[in-house]
Amino acid sequence: MAGELSAVVVDDHPAVRAGVAYWLSTGTPPIRVAASGDDVRAAWLGEGADADVVILDLHLGGPTPVLGDLRRLVEAGRRVVVYSMRADDDIVLQCLELGALCYLTKAEGAEHLVRAARAAAEGRAYTPPSLAGALAGDRSDHRPALSAREVEVLVEWFQSESKDFVAQRLGISLSTVNSHLERIRIKYALIGREAPTKAALVARAIQDGLIGVDDL
Repeated sequence: MAGELSAVVVDDHPAVRAGVAYWLSTGTPPIRVAASGDDVRAAWLGEGADADVVILDLHLGGPTPVLGDLRRLVEAGRRVVVYSMRADDDIVLQCLELGALCYLTKAEGAEHLVRAARAAAEGRAYTPPSLAGALAGDRSDHRPALSAREVEVLVEWFQSESKDFVAQRLGISLSTVNSHLERIRIKYALIGREAPTKAALVARAIQDGLIGVDDL
């Protein structure tokens, strides 16, 4: 079928892999699971290597999160949705900082997983309701809690002609640049300071002291 999206599911629990495959296949429109397995190699070999999105469990057969595998996937230009039992803000923000397009807990329902997978397959970030608190940071300050990397990407983009140039300057992929900028916009929107355009983001950054007019 033309234009069909595909996914690879990496999780060490067969029941989770089967459930995710079912959810994705019954979405509208459906997403085909091209490959699945209990090891991240499923995302690098065979049909899994060409899948549009990677659904990645953070803990594969052990207590240590596979952040190195997440980093390698993102650096290779893969679009990753982390799907994990863990829900603490630190690990969520760490995964998003590494370039995951979404972080979903396994407490989220099928609807959010399907939406996240479709958004990621199209190169877009997705923020489920449970992530709003982690991403918004301290709302009392009325400034979003941007990571050091997000500020770096933002400032480089303001000073560059294109996102491609930002990617080259920082040694990251274009999709990673886009995901950082999308998350920055989400963080501003969550505190009621929408910034849908580049000009609006420049204005927000000047207001928040992230950049001066002389730097532009």
